[in-house]
Amino acid sequence: MRDRDLELIASVAAEAGKIAQGFWSGENEVWEKGPNDPVSQADFAVDTFLRDTLLAARPEYGWLSEETTDTPDRRTKNTVFVVDPIDGTRSFVAGRTTWAISIGIVADGLPVAGVVALPMRDKTYTAQAGKGAWLNGTPIGASDLTNLSQARVLANKAALSDRYWRQSPKVAETAFRPSLAYRLCLVAEGRFDAMLTFRESWEWDIAAGAVIAAEAGAIVTDRNGRQATFNSPNAQVAGMIVAAPGIQRDLINRRASEP
Repeated sequence: MRDRDLELIASVAAEAGKIAQGFWSGENEVWEKGPNDPVSQADFAVDTFLRDTLLAARPEYGWLSEETTDTPDRRTKNTVFVVDPIDGTRSFVAGRTTWAISIGIVADGLPVAGVVALPMRDKTYTAQAGKGAWLNGTPIGASDLTNLSQARVLANKAALSDRYWRQSPKVAETAFRPSLAYRLCLVAEGRFDAMLTFRESWEWDIAAGAVIAAEAGAIVTDRNGRQATFNSPNAQVAGMIVAAPGIQRDLINRRASEP
């Protein structure tokens, strides 16, 4: 990772947000990649801008993005941009505001810098390994909760079903946000105490948010309590459990063993 990489991705994310906003408030053609899995003209326009701009600035870096055809070349690179041009496309095309531009930098398999920008909410989360996490330039930190029963948790209903748990967690509140990157940042900000997803998760959804949450003091693991690694051949991580330090181990201990 080079000096000023975080400055680079933050400035590029801001410009990408302006491009996305133009489609959000104007014409935006939409296609279906699969059931309930839309992709839009905005996704491709933002992806093209990010790829061209970031790789022009850092030609030695690899590239992994949801909207760019993956190639084995990225696996030969020590440092890789891991990007979701619009995380929460369903929200975007529905005219809602909980979508984000997510740009992570992964070095030697670990996320070392990240930006998650929500242009319609005037929020930009940033972090760099060893230097902390910020929201709009103000330092943020994970909650200090120690009692799981009082936790506010971001998860869908499936993640809290009994099949995933040997001892079901009884928490105070559950909520959901369509952008996985935003969910990670809400834990980093301390607005929620944990987020859970047990399905295989695409790296572009979580690389930026993972470093932001970790730098804010949250504990970030896969669904089995292991450190998540990135730039893998299949570009996926085995789910995520991201939580305040005082409750993360309790969540892991309650989890059912993998089949």
